[in-house]
Amino acid sequence: MRNPRDFRKPLAIGAPAPLPEIPVKPSRMIHFFDPSNEKMAAKLPDLAAKADILLGNLEDAVPVDKKLAARDGLVRAAREVDFGEAALWTRVNSLESPWVLDDLTTLVTEVGDRIEVVMVPKVEGPWDIHYVDRLLAQLEAKAGLKRPLLVHAILETSLGVVNVERIATASPRMQGMSFGPADLAASRRMKTTRVGGGHPGYRVIADPDSSEGPRATAQQDPWHYSIARMVDACTSAGILPFYGPYGDIKDVQGCETQFRAAFLLGCVGAWSLHPVQIEIATRVFSPDPDEVAFAKKVLQAIPDGRGVHMIDGKMQDDATWKQCKVMVSLAEMLAHKDPDLAEAYGFAPAGVG
Repeated sequence: MRNPRDFRKPLAIGAPAPLPEIPVKPSRMIHFFDPSNEKMAAKLPDLAAKADILLGNLEDAVPVDKKLAARDGLVRAAREVDFGEAALWTRVNSLESPWVLDDLTTLVTEVGDRIEVVMVPKVEGPWDIHYVDRLLAQLEAKAGLKRPLLVHAILETSLGVVNVERIATASPRMQGMSFGPADLAASRRMKTTRVGGGHPGYRVIADPDSSEGPRATAQQDPWHYSIARMVDACTSAGILPFYGPYGDIKDVQGCETQFRAAFLLGCVGAWSLHPVQIEIATRVFSPDPDEVAFAKKVLQAIPDGRGVHMIDGKMQDDATWKQCKVMVSLAEMLAHKDPDLAEAYGFAPAGVG
């Protein structure tokens, strides 16, 4: 195990020093795009105005014969597109693939820190992060970068879930984690072909009663335990948890329900696979204005967070004060970016007042 003090030191001579803490910025959705698709790439300026994060995907969903075109397309987009306030990320190919070394080498040396975060798929333990950590440091030194790239792990194997806490603390580059339900389902041998969401066969049933009528049943969330564990691992390490993909694009209600469950559990955002999901994620991962208004009332009534108070018939103490602080801090950050939210939350728009 490395000495904790060494976490502040770069892993290569001439590489930038690690960041002391992970920047927190609007991250309600990570919108995926295929850089090999010229029509999709042409829409990036419009998407950048709507999405918090745009991710150039080099891994799954990019055919083998398009891998090089996708990498070249991402380099071109990073150089030419004005992303405004949207962050540019990438998902590189898996670490056992023949493309990942060239993915990292090309992107770091040719576009550098224009890409903020490198998403690494199928991370199974801290050893995967250690490899990427050292390699990025060497490439950053070679490219003369002043700001380190961050790393985001996808949790999509059973071994990854077993090691989730060690992955979260594997490197000061760790920015966060995403939950990958499809690959995780395959890894666990789960009997489902769905990408995210619930399943009608995963249910609880009420006890029988004397009426002999139909017994009430309710569909359950098969991902609840794993997402909650990922959230705990991330928040305890000071990094950000994300829900992953919801594959049924047409099922907007199911998508919203899954995203909202993830939001309530502590995820800061989710993946977006289609522009319609950008709108869903924007709505779901932005706190409700009524909730924000009540949270502001609590903070105003208890400025120091001490004692027990009754506000609108509800008991408030230091624990609920902290909950309200989380809600208001998120609202303030989003209001700075979105004038409509600033108005809804009762905050002055950026640059006013």
